[in-house]
Amino acid sequence: MHIVIPVGAALLALALLAGCKDREAEAAAQAAALAQANEQAAEEAERGFEAAVADGNWALAKAQGDILLAKWPTTEAADRVRPRHEEARAKGAAELEASRVAALWTYQSQPVEAGNQLSASIYAKEPLDVDGSGAKPVRLIFRDHPDWGRSSYLVLPGGDFAKACYRSCSVTVTIDDQAPKTMSANRPKTDEAIAMFIDDEKALWRLTRDATRMRIEFPTRDVGNRVAEFEVAGLDRAKMPEWD
Repeated sequence: MHIVIPVGAALLALALLAGCKDREAEAAAQAAALAQANEQAAEEAERGFEAAVADGNWALAKAQGDILLAKWPTTEAADRVRPRHEEARAKGAAELEASRVAALWTYQSQPVEAGNQLSASIYAKEPLDVDGSGAKPVRLIFRDHPDWGRSSYLVLPGGDFAKACYRSCSVTVTIDDQAPKTMSANRPKTDEAIAMFIDDEKALWRLTRDATRMRIEFPTRDVGNRVAEFEVAGLDRAKMPEWD
């Protein structure tokens, strides 16, 4: 038995088949064009990554790599960058951290009668309640004065240090995970500032070398001992050239 397909239906089927092939070809062409565009964009980002690496700008290299791997993860450029991206990420994070801790320090050069007074100061990582009235910033200062010499001291914005410190007391200094050190200190009998000097300023300065954090436990008049933590890693020692 022979089935006779009308000529019109056959032509329609052929037209539909041709249309499907045309759409498949068009879709394939569009996909190829998109892949090529993605590869070109990824290669441009790769060039930015390579340039930043060559310049040693790891923060920028990290950013370029982040964009490339997020936007074009399946490209050949991504495959080339991916093995080195973690190194750039680690070094970039280290650069940002170094910039952050360096910005914690403030340096001043102030003319005085006998020359220039130099100082380097940093606020504690977290404010402290030193008198029961709420948390306030505590500051550590290293000062080089042409008449008074070198000194290191803590400054409170309120409250006061323990009364014993008007004669002589002690503070406990801890560098990173090292054993604590006890250091003598004294509170000058003056109302000009609420400050307590750590007597061996040279030793305290030396302790900042290669340190990440310094914790100083000190006695207060109103609320007992408090611990101020300072992120000292960003200290620019060249700003106080005579101290080393």
